[in-house]
Amino acid sequence: MKTLQSPFAFMRFTLALILALAGIASAHAFVDHADPKVGAQIDAAPADVKIWFTQQIEPAFSKIRVFDAEGRQIDNKDCRQDKDDKKLLIVSLPKLPAGTYKVEWRVVSIDTHHTSGDFKFTIKP
Repeated sequence: MKTLQSPFAFMRFTLALILALAGIASAHAFVDHADPKVGAQIDAAPADVKIWFTQQIEPAFSKIRVFDAEGRQIDNKDCRQDKDDKKLLIVSLPKLPAGTYKVEWRVVSIDTHHTSGDFKFTIKP
């Protein structure tokens, strides 16, 4: 096995490794922002939950679900990708009472990488 004998060769190897790992990490779709915002305390019930992702997503394999404090799924089960913004996923909500709600998301970016997560928002009484 050939060793990296000069500091310059080691630096080039390290830089190449960092760039390769950065390329792998950037291939995943993560939450860019959401409405309601992550952890928000809002005055009125939203009509829907919207999540914008850092990458274009594949709608057939992506979803948002919203749960009440008892763990019941309360969204309208109509998760869809925005027709104009391929990074935006939307699910509509019924009229919600005051309380804390958990949003769970799972998406597949168009390059087939899976990511998932959750956050909460609260509707004030």
